[in-house]
Amino acid sequence: MATPMTHYRIEPGLSRFTVQAFAGGLLASFGHNPSFAVRDFGGEACFSPDAPESSSLTLEIRSGSLELTNDVSDKDRREIERTMKEEVIETAQYPLIQYHGSVASISQLGPSRYRVNLSGKLSLHGATLDQPLVADLSVTGDLLRANGNFSILQSAYGIKLVSVAGGSLKIKDELKCAFDIAARKQEGSGLGASSCV
Repeated sequence: MATPMTHYRIEPGLSRFTVQAFAGGLLASFGHNPSFAVRDFGGEACFSPDAPESSSLTLEIRSGSLELTNDVSDKDRREIERTMKEEVIETAQYPLIQYHGSVASISQLGPSRYRVNLSGKLSLHGATLDQPLVADLSVTGDLLRANGNFSILQSAYGIKLVSVAGGSLKIKDELKCAFDIAARKQEGSGLGASSCV
């Protein structure tokens, strides 16, 4: 008989998800590496300490919620954000970024602390590709936390590499994504909880 899994819903207010781009071109030497915070995302995790190898993670990001966090002029901020949304991610056509992963392997680091290797798929810009993740996971009371980072290549998802600031700032292919996700235990057997059977 399968071990019942506990359903955790992501709490965006307690979580953080960032995307780091890397600059080339004339401005690269000045350290202009655009960094974005994802302001609108959600999802769920399924976990049981009795069967941690059956855990899973589902994440959904609204692509239009990326916000530049660098200290730049308002003019540059508007241009970089517009370019990112209209030319890179094309948020009007692809409003959602989705990830679903399940545990490939897991090791216990200590009481209620684990290192998790997830095997999953990332759907971005109309393409869905395999995307492994490594996350450190901990459970404290009703709160589950998972943090880690991973890299993607824009070209793999059919995203064209762009330049801003009149071509003096070119964005490299690799994007580095970092996450620190907090999810709260959900009680009851409602629709949301049933996804963790």
